[in-house]
Amino acid sequence: MATLKRTVEVALGTSGIDRSGRAVRSPLTVTENGGVSTLEPPPPIEPQLEGEHMLINIGPQHPATHGVLRLVLELDGETVVRCIPHVGYLHCGFEKIGEYRQYNQIIPWTDREDYLNSIGNNVAFALGAERLFGIDVTPRCVVLRVIAMELSRIISHLVWLGTTCIDIGAFTPFLWSFEQRENVYKLLEDWVGARLTTSATRVGGMAADIPNGWMENLNFFIRNFPKTIDEVDRMLTRNAIWVGRTVGIGAMTGEEAVNYGLSGPMVRASGVAFDVRRDFPYLDYETYDFDVPVGSHGDVYDRYLVRVEELRQSVRILEQAAKRLPDGPVNIDDHRVILPPKSKAMSDMESMIHHFKQVMEGARPPLGESYVAVESPKGEKGYYMVSDGTGKPVRWRIRPPSFVNLSAISKMVEGHLLSDVIAINASIDIVMGEIDR
Repeated sequence: MATLKRTVEVALGTSGIDRSGRAVRSPLTVTENGGVSTLEPPPPIEPQLEGEHMLINIGPQHPATHGVLRLVLELDGETVVRCIPHVGYLHCGFEKIGEYRQYNQIIPWTDREDYLNSIGNNVAFALGAERLFGIDVTPRCVVLRVIAMELSRIISHLVWLGTTCIDIGAFTPFLWSFEQRENVYKLLEDWVGARLTTSATRVGGMAADIPNGWMENLNFFIRNFPKTIDEVDRMLTRNAIWVGRTVGIGAMTGEEAVNYGLSGPMVRASGVAFDVRRDFPYLDYETYDFDVPVGSHGDVYDRYLVRVEELRQSVRILEQAAKRLPDGPVNIDDHRVILPPKSKAMSDMESMIHHFKQVMEGARPPLGESYVAVESPKGEKGYYMVSDGTGKPVRWRIRPPSFVNLSAISKMVEGHLLSDVIAINASIDIVMGEIDR
């Protein structure tokens, strides 16, 4: 665990709604580099000037809701009294569709849940299916999947960073973030031929091994990417506007975060050092040296600090994975699960039968059920599936961190200004495809 040291310290009094329904906002004192500035709250509204509360909608078509999310806000002036989130406008139906698809045919649907973490979802689903099948993948496949998941984490955090800057009013870090995101997409495109929706894994292995020269390109990215992180740090971390828009906003204590079931950067920013990679290891993550960044105030600012530090930790993991990548096959040698090479399927009768059975019926796991959770960029991502012995799961259930994390938005925005709602919603880092699954 690595507790993040804030460069600004904040003193906040009690704020919220008084018994008459009026918002009470305490002064915000920001201390930085020895200087102190105090922002006093506006004078209270005279009782005879008080008006009725107003209902407004943000979304479901609004760029700052990061998808088809509708927030119904009850306002007293510009202060939020109540927030009711509405979901269901997308409703993809992934879980029901999965009951009519073979296990490998489900993988393209995992791309489209959280499309900023598509290859990470591919790996997570494959891990769940492989536990159901009772198989272990090759050492080379294990390391390649670690590389895939950390690249996917970097993509997701960069999109969050860039779009949050846009929401709050900063434009330049958005360009820096998306430039580096493009560099990662080039790596994925060279690997599996796709950028956004990769469908990179198979039950028992990967769709493809990395091509010649790919590791050199990865190492080039590893060497140069930290420079962008440092530039963003210099631009935002001590920026007065950024600090004013994020410090003390949408704060959640550790106890509140746990009670709401938050995970990922949301719960770690509140001081709870929970990371699935470390606490429930998979893909040999327990053998990697990395820190779990933890905040102390649980506000929008701490969520920013945690995600920026996680970018640095992902680079550390990638460096170690690149050095330990072994030679060998990327897929298991079991043609009841992995398709045989086409050359063998066209020349060997047994291989042709395996190919036919897999394509027509799908690989068949034994009876049973499995649940595997991974540390996705947004938190604990879990896949639960039940096998009845056929080539299709009788039940497929997704545990999406975006859905659970979003449930706390009502608590976080109450008592804040309307403009703060945008920053708080951005700090949750949601993707509606994962919520309306």
